[in-house]
Amino acid sequence: MKLSTLFHLPFSNDQGWPEIERLHPRLVKLFALVALPLSLLPPIMLYYAGSVQPEIFPPQLAGKDWGAIAVVFFVAEMATLAFMGWFIRQVADGNGLRIDYHDAYVIAAIAPIPMWLSALGLLMPSLGFSVVLALVGLGLSCSLVYHGIEGLTHSREDVSAAGIVQTVIGAGLVAWALLLMLLLLL
Repeated sequence: MKLSTLFHLPFSNDQGWPEIERLHPRLVKLFALVALPLSLLPPIMLYYAGSVQPEIFPPQLAGKDWGAIAVVFFVAEMATLAFMGWFIRQVADGNGLRIDYHDAYVIAAIAPIPMWLSALGLLMPSLGFSVVLALVGLGLSCSLVYHGIEGLTHSREDVSAAGIVQTVIGAGLVAWALLLMLLLLL
């Protein structure tokens, strides 16, 4: 697959998604070569930012064990990833769109890529910049779920796809909020 094809995924259900469907990537390979390495970015960047430039975080996070936070964050990412594939399938089915577990897990593995990459914003000593970058990543992730659902279900049910995105992203945001609260307690 060409890199240029990947850039179309968040913006079109007709470009990129048919090629992913045709290639039918093995989930183990997709997770090992894409999801796992990219999901390491946020914990590594949290550890780096918390250890090297802790002043970008609120004062109540000073003196935290950033190594433990990074490990907990990574474990939570993996658990969320495992849950999201199943959840995408269930929500799509509940909205009358047929998607198999394989395709649901493909979406679950691809959708968080912008969020994972947004963690690189922690290289800059500005929490505001990191937050803006995370919001852009969140928007692109929402778009990936939306176009992935439409592209892999071969549906043009915009309202159903939007409802699925709202439910899936809502569940993801609740999981992240709980994770952030947990991190404050560490």
